Amino acid sequence: MACRICHSVLVTGSNRGIGLEIVRQLVDSPSGPVKIFASCRDPDGPRTEELQELAQKHQDVITVVQLVKNFSLDICSSASIKEALKLVENEVQEKGLNLIINNAGVNIPGSLADTEKSMMVDVYTSNVVGPMMVAKDFRALLCKAAAQFSHQTSMSCKRSAIINVSTLLSSITICPENFSLAPMYPYRVSKAALNMLTRCLAEDLKKDGILVMALHPGWVQTEMGGSEAPLTAAESVKGMLEVIANLTEKETGTLLDWKGNSIPW
Repeated sequence: MACRICHSVLVTGSNRGIGLEIVRQLVDSPSGPVKIFASCRDPDGPRTEELQELAQKHQDVITVVQLVKNFSLDICSSASIKEALKLVENEVQEKGLNLIINNAGVNIPGSLADTEKSMMVDVYTSNVVGPMMVAKDFRALLCKAAAQFSHQTSMSCKRSAIINVSTLLSSITICPENFSLAPMYPYRVSKAALNMLTRCLAEDLKKDGILVMALHPGWVQTEMGGSEAPLTAAESVKGMLEVIANLTEKETGTLLDWKGNSIPW
């Protein structure tokens, strides 16, 4: 990335897997953000050691942010989002927040026979309602960032953007090709809903100069993806950040993969 991807970014679900790797590659890049807000459910918990070490090493760039008060699938706690908003606002002030990467999400694998109502509700709450509430509450800061580029009509992540991490498994068109390999009712349905949220936000925020799109990271070797996945987190995130850095208004409201290829809804 030749030029700075953005001045400030909020990454949700950043204590492990893809989220942690996004923070690591951003902070290691000479063209990375000046401010990185790395959020997770429990910043002081045992699963955040790597993130805390990274934040300690880069105290001038990384700020660890809590978005919930407890270990729950419900990441859309209004109180915790508002607290996070205050913290970020105090840091960025009139510059606003340029980029949100809604990476936090959960997967409860389940066939039709195995899937209970509570599983559907919990996964939907985490994967759809959470990103929606983050976008809603941080909209004003995104608008402030977009206004810094009021002389420009083009949209980009350097100006103001929301990236929702989705999946190939969300595609209704492709579902017949891969359903038998991974039924995953709660995950598939919630991510398809996340795609619609992405399209709605893209239309709603277009007038504010805010780009919104969905990005599939590939099948990645993480706790969720498993050890058989063909991609390492480093490979996936390298591709994702290249795509993010080169997004324009033409990509708002789209679903792309980590190589920049279009995925049908």
